[in-house]
Amino acid sequence: MESAVEEEVSVEDEAVDKNVFKDCSKIAFYKRQKQLLSKKSTYRVLLESVTTGKDSTRFQITNEATKIPLLAEVCGIEGNIFRLKINEVTPLKPRYEVPDVLTSKPSTVRLISCSEDTDNLVLAYGKEDLKFHITTDPFKIDLVSEGEVVMSINSLGQLYFEHLQIPPKERATKENKNDEPIDTSQEYQEALGLWEEKFGKFVDIKANGPASVGLDFSLHGFEHLYGIPQHAESHQLKNTGDGDAYRLYNLDVYGYKIHDKMGIYGSVPYLLAHKLGRTIGIFWLNASETLVEINTEPAVECSLTQMDSVVVKQEVKSQTDVHWMSESGIIDVFLLTGPTPSDVFKQYSYLTGTQAMPPFFSLGYHQCRWNYEDEQDVKAVDAGFDEHDIPYDVMWLDIEHTRGKRYFTWDRKRFPNPKRMQELLKSKKRKLVVISDPHIKIDPNYVLYAKAKEQGFFVKNNEGGDFEGVCWPGLSSYLDFTNPKVREWYSGLFDFPVYQGSTDILFIWNDMNEPSVFRGPEQTMQKNAIHHGNWEHRELHNIYGFYQQMATAEGLIQRSKGKERPFVLTRSFFAGSQKYGAVWTGDNRSSWSYLRISIPMLLTLSITGISFCGADVGGFIGNPEAELLVRWYQAGAYQPFFRGHATKNTKRREPWLFGEKYTRLIREAIRARYTLLPYWYTLFYHAHVASEPVIRPLWVEFPNELETFNVEDEYMLGSALLVHPVTQPKATIIDVFLPGTNEVWYDSQTFAYWKGAYTVKIPVALDTESRITSSWSSGRRYHLDDALIWTFSQPQNCKRVN
Repeated sequence: MESAVEEEVSVEDEAVDKNVFKDCSKIAFYKRQKQLLSKKSTYRVLLESVTTGKDSTRFQITNEATKIPLLAEVCGIEGNIFRLKINEVTPLKPRYEVPDVLTSKPSTVRLISCSEDTDNLVLAYGKEDLKFHITTDPFKIDLVSEGEVVMSINSLGQLYFEHLQIPPKERATKENKNDEPIDTSQEYQEALGLWEEKFGKFVDIKANGPASVGLDFSLHGFEHLYGIPQHAESHQLKNTGDGDAYRLYNLDVYGYKIHDKMGIYGSVPYLLAHKLGRTIGIFWLNASETLVEINTEPAVECSLTQMDSVVVKQEVKSQTDVHWMSESGIIDVFLLTGPTPSDVFKQYSYLTGTQAMPPFFSLGYHQCRWNYEDEQDVKAVDAGFDEHDIPYDVMWLDIEHTRGKRYFTWDRKRFPNPKRMQELLKSKKRKLVVISDPHIKIDPNYVLYAKAKEQGFFVKNNEGGDFEGVCWPGLSSYLDFTNPKVREWYSGLFDFPVYQGSTDILFIWNDMNEPSVFRGPEQTMQKNAIHHGNWEHRELHNIYGFYQQMATAEGLIQRSKGKERPFVLTRSFFAGSQKYGAVWTGDNRSSWSYLRISIPMLLTLSITGISFCGADVGGFIGNPEAELLVRWYQAGAYQPFFRGHATKNTKRREPWLFGEKYTRLIREAIRARYTLLPYWYTLFYHAHVASEPVIRPLWVEFPNELETFNVEDEYMLGSALLVHPVTQPKATIIDVFLPGTNEVWYDSQTFAYWKGAYTVKIPVALDTESRITSSWSSGRRYHLDDALIWTFSQPQNCKRVN
């Protein structure tokens, strides 16, 4: 939704203030790893430490420079998954391990030791032709499948692990065997941000000192990588050698810059790599600030001169190196071995869960703005849809519906009778969504605040008092959703007797839950704030919003006694958020470039498990011209979450306010969405039970066609429809790539057809777009739901093309 600087930033200003947000040059743990890794310190395996149990194989690895050991644990997990954990052998205190993301404790598969010599360790995955080849000196792991090395771990020697240490001031009186031999001068420590890190006026005091971890992965034969949302970037991940690494750090970035690797609202530390004949995945389970570097070396052909001047040409395979770095925690990584895209999707969802099955109404059109002013405004907008014969399902209310930004309350002047308002919507089978943010106004007379404070339910500052920060209500405290008791209490707030004025058609929007803290470092919570279990915020920052959505979804389930599915939209998210609802791309702008970037952003979310995703139609910030608004509705109608939204200082833009010509075009776009609702619902069912993304990049459906690997301006909706939105102004013709050598594609409206494996030029006009670009149907692979598609898109005199 909104951010602290919203009223101070011109809607025409595309720049994000780099004085507010960090780049890699200002991140201490990144600088330390880059500097200290250049010294090429190596690790080796202590073979005498190898132990094999029922569930895992453990061994110690030691740094040749420091001689301090680490404990490595390897296990096989059901579904062709390997897990590698690396932790300290005897840490000063426990290091944070991410809870609650995995759906349950994964079922393990016993790894069989089949080493052929005493200098190496080979672990085989059951009867599958998958092996972990562990080289002892220097430490390296090769993942081998069918005799081919698919992935190597630590082949670049970038394993990095900062051991917890006694603070320098205490070292005179205590002896710590884990103290690393580093320069303890004040200048050195300040330069590397070991115990304090400065950014602008903020000083991050680190009670546990430096604790970052890192590891490299070399992917052999792979040039195309995808995933690690959320960034306003291309679908295919780019090399990072000439600029910043991809940053995973949840932040409230108003009008975020596009084609940039800075972290925005959510983080999923999971990427996929794809090549002809193979797809694999890496899931790095760490909730602290994380950076990912990517370096791809494409395949090259070199000439070798042998005896008798014979020149032999030999291809050097491509390779992509991925370097993960996190500020704290442990190394806990899952290797998803595929081999197909579908296999990787299933492997990831086995770990983190599938997309929650949404309630049917949530697949329709949603109408929102900051803010609909009062009950009369809601009534008038609702009537406007009926008057103009435009279908919609959900009305939304932003923060102004509350009494002074006190959540779970109503402004009695603007909304004196919220139940009557909901009864009006319910009479038309419509729903209402209201906002609930994690910050709670500090007001002893506000019952919710008073009860939370009494029970100690707020995040604490590093001195033991309640953390206080500024957000929409003014000075606020923040609920500690990492505490199970807080989540249980928060879930209970949605009960009808507790949430006065709510009814069974009211659902929830969690916003500002990165968490957003106005005037905080990078507009978020200080990293040394303290959570349940005495964990610092730095350990779990990226999972905070995940926990709020979890508690909200559980609350909606409880209030209906499990009879209704919840709908919860969240701005901040993490791996596994798909289990609890939907996400969107945040504070986008009303420009063609933001319309275009929404497609790869949503494709990236979709392949990383979050199928229920969308972008604000029309752009949240600014005033779209009529053509852009029409094109955005036409695109949004084929994206999973379909909501129009705008900030409060924009002109009203309900679909009928731009003249009859544009009203008709928007009406047609929204109706096209409703025409396909049975298909949408079926796709979400397959996402829920079979881990199939609802929208898919072409390479997922055509994994053996190299031409599809970097396409991001069109996508598959399920396996039957290809969608190519028009995203350029005043377009009269578009190039549509139709994949599939043996495919035949039909225009879903005109029934013109083309053979696959070609790019075709399609004439378009604003008033013909809905017939041309709404979708292309393919007669390829069909499930039991095919009749739905053919009912809508296949002419009766055509036969299926198999």
